[in-house]
Parts: sequence; structure tokens; C-alpha cells
Amino acid sequence: MQHLDPDRLVLLALSEEIEELNESDHLAQCEGCRHEIQALRHVAEVGSQAQDLRELPPPPEHVWSAIEAGIAGSTAPAAPAAPVIDMAERRVRRDRSRSRWLMPTIAAAAAAVLAVAGTVAVDRFTGRQQTGPVTARATLTPLKEVPPNAGGDVRVLSDGQLRIDVHNLPLTTGFHEVWLLDPDNPGKMVAIGSLTDRPDAVLPVPPGTDLNRYRLVDISDEPHDGDVTHSGRSLLRGTLTS
Repeated sequence: MQHLDPDRLVLLALSEEIEELNESDHLAQCEGCRHEIQALRHVAEVGSQAQDLRELPPPPEHVWSAIEAGIAGSTAPAAPAAPVIDMAERRVRRDRSRSRWLMPTIAAAAAAVLAVAGTVAVDRFTGRQQTGPVTARATLTPLKEVPPNAGGDVRVLSDGQLRIDVHNLPLTTGFHEVWLLDPDNPGKMVAIGSLTDRPDAVLPVPPGTDLNRYRLVDISDEPHDGDVTHSGRSLLRGTLTS
């Protein structure tokens, strides 16, 4: 069975072209082409996960070395005229040559995509740890009926955001909400935002919020009931100090 053209497989994998009926029939029957297009689609999927990123860092030098090695390995020197061989042997040799051409290309492309994505992830992680000047801090401690190993800390950044790190919060069927309370008048409070499944979050403080007044940080357990007021079930609390 004759294989589809490699360039055609790339276009189909990238969804640049629509499969024709005969191509769909061929892919359903040809295990080799089906395996190759699945590998190409995997590479395209990995690359699409970073499509919303901007100003990507240059990939490390070893990535370019891998790409150059893959290209060099896929370029075979000119061979002398071969003796006459039957069609079956021609097909076997063609399949082997096709694999030697395609696999280094896939490997090099995958290496480039993964290296760039990994570099961006490292940059994002290290960037997350680099904060601006901290203007106030609070240590969050568990309230009654909350496991004693729960806790966290809060830092107020100079750009008007709260960086919150929590750990061992009780599981909830709702969500965890962050509040700023007036300790002199606990009924006065400002909702800051909800925590995700991550152990840390950066939430903006609403403009005009007086942190000298609303200096008590509260983490609550909120149900999905559409009520925007405090549930009355607080888990962690801490007071901001400069």
C-alpha cells in the first residue's frame, strides 16, 4: 500500500487541509500513516498549548544542536546505482527511508516545543517568586474546629495586590473566599476574591480600601448559593502589620 506524502501528512496534522475521502479511507487502513499523523498531531497539540504566550525566550543552545543533528541525520549521501530488486523489497526500503526522514524531524520539533515551553514555565515560576516591595504582612492561623496544621501568610505588595499562600485548608464543596475585615467593626468587610486549587494566589485590593482600617484578613468557606455575603464560617484569620 502506497503511503501518503509526508508534506500532506503534516498539513493534515496541523488541520491546514481537510482530509479527502480517499485519504480518510487510506488512514483507516494504513497503520504506518496513521501512526505518523498521530505523532505529528501530538507535536502540534503540545505547541498549541503555548500559543497564547508572548515574547517567548529563545530556546537553549542544545535545542538548536538537536535540530541540526536531526537535519544532518535525515540527509543521506548519494548512493551508487542499486541492482534491480522486486517491488516488495522496494516497498520495505521506501518505508525504512521514510521513517529515517520523518522521526528525526518529529523528535527535533518536539524537542524545540518542549524546551521553549519548559523555559517559559521556569521563567514564570521564578517570576512568581520575585515580588515587589512588601508594605504589610499577616500570618494566618486556624480558627476553632479547623485542623491545627492549616495556616498561611499574606503579603501586601506595593502595587496594591495581596499575595496569599495557604496550606492544609479543609476540603469544601463550595469555595474559599478572601476577605478584609474591620476588627473594630467586624460587620464591615471587603470581599477580595476566591482561591483556586493552587496553594497560592495574587488578588487585587479594591481601589480606595483603607488597609489601616480593614487590616484583618479572613479566609472563609463559602457555598455555591449565589449569596455574596460572608457565610459566617471562617477558617483562617490574621492581622496585617507593616
